[in-house]
Amino acid sequence: MKIATVLRNDDYTREVESELKQKVRAADSPHCFVSGPDDHPDMVISIGGDGTLLEAVHQYGAEPAYVGIHTGHLGFYADWRPDELDEFVERLVEQEEPAIAEYPTVQCRIETRDGQQYDKWALNELVLRNASLSTLVTCVYINGDELETFRGDGLIVSSPSGSTAYNKAVDGAIVHPSIEAIQLSEIASINNQAYRTVNSSLVLPKHHEVELIVMNPEIMIGLDREQAVWKDVRSIMCRVGQEKIKFARYKRLTFWSRVRKSFIKG
Repeated sequence: MKIATVLRNDDYTREVESELKQKVRAADSPHCFVSGPDDHPDMVISIGGDGTLLEAVHQYGAEPAYVGIHTGHLGFYADWRPDELDEFVERLVEQEEPAIAEYPTVQCRIETRDGQQYDKWALNELVLRNASLSTLVTCVYINGDELETFRGDGLIVSSPSGSTAYNKAVDGAIVHPSIEAIQLSEIASINNQAYRTVNSSLVLPKHHEVELIVMNPEIMIGLDREQAVWKDVRSIMCRVGQEKIKFARYKRLTFWSRVRKSFIKG
């Protein structure tokens, strides 16, 4: 098996990587470490936090399986701590096939007013805000039918795993990754006698699409860790992505166990 690593940029994380590689080599394992996406690794080990894992996923895509080792606060995606390296290496070397958990993604198509299209995707979420301090104004369509004209701070389109991130902070629902769905949530919507929105998160199944018709000349689009200002965007179409991100599970830790460890009791 070919293994690549993606690291958070700090000395402690680099020490953990060095220790991991030493232990794998000392185990006389057939696994080898490679340096980048061109080597087409079978597995990518993220060492850092959830942000590091998101970086790894966007660097290597949907082909390899991912494992997370967290070197800070408990990560939602990570299974392992640095003090568990011996156990991890033992299971990596001796266990023939780990359990594979597949997490849906959000697929997005951004279209500008001059007709150009850009295909993007996110493991966690797409976040849409106005680029200035003024109100974001967006017409929301579901499967071609108008739902509402949103006015407020922003909109989030999240995957099931992303439902525990920014989406949860705005009181969106937590959705299990086995449910192939996307969720649309509002950030500080304006609701008064003049303007109304549904003012609730919407969970949309795999065969549904949400289209956001943008009225602002400049907007901020966030895709996981990447944020950029876009000009003259006409619309953003979002749906459940065709590809899923695979996680190699060498120990049993259910999704709801992760929720409990992250938000209730670590």
